[in-house]
Amino acid sequence: MDETASRRGHNYISLFFDLDEKRLLFGIEGRALEAVGEFAVDLEAHGGSSEAVEQVCCDMWPAYITGVGEYLPCAELTFDRFHVMKLMNEAVDEVRRKESREREVLKRTRYLWLKNPGKLSMKQGRKVDELKRHNLKTARAYQIKLTLQEYFEEPTREAGERFLRRWYFWATHSRLEPVIEVAKTIKRHWEGILNWFESYLTIGLLEGINSLIQAAKARARGYRSTRNLIAMAYLLAGKLEFNLPT
Repeated sequence: MDETASRRGHNYISLFFDLDEKRLLFGIEGRALEAVGEFAVDLEAHGGSSEAVEQVCCDMWPAYITGVGEYLPCAELTFDRFHVMKLMNEAVDEVRRKESREREVLKRTRYLWLKNPGKLSMKQGRKVDELKRHNLKTARAYQIKLTLQEYFEEPTREAGERFLRRWYFWATHSRLEPVIEVAKTIKRHWEGILNWFESYLTIGLLEGINSLIQAAKARARGYRSTRNLIAMAYLLAGKLEFNLPT
């Protein structure tokens, strides 16, 4: 499950997908825990069972977590790896923003630190290597981020947990407050992050579909109602069969 903006401000719709079939099952206004309840009701109405849902992947939004526990009681939660890394990217950017007030060398370098080394051009790579020689807090935060990515490549849950414990100690002793806050967030959601090694679920598919929905909204210059936006989401991602006469 994931949310996407319905209009400017804090206005969202929640979208529920079948990751095996790669299709939208249900959309509803808002992202409160009741959205999960409405999904469970709709699932039952279409011959499914909320108790048959074994795995759910989402971000760390508290309402979704509570909703899954209340309305999908047999489901194991996996917290999406891309949202975990998004938190870490935001932490690196926060460190850079604060440090750039005192270190002129960091001016106009924001996007260098948000990319992985393999995505950098040769010129950008040389620039990052040069910046690392300046003993920057930002460079330390960047290395902590890159190391966290390696967690998802560990072969087993046990190896992953050992890795994550070492990373957590490093991050919480980094003296970089934004990084420490991310580490504490990971600690609070420990089991759901480790569940990656059972489910290997990610909502990367949803992020791609969300971009299509937002593009459709932009082409329409917005929709008169949230209901219309949800209808468009079904058309784009529901794999609907209309069985029209030919």
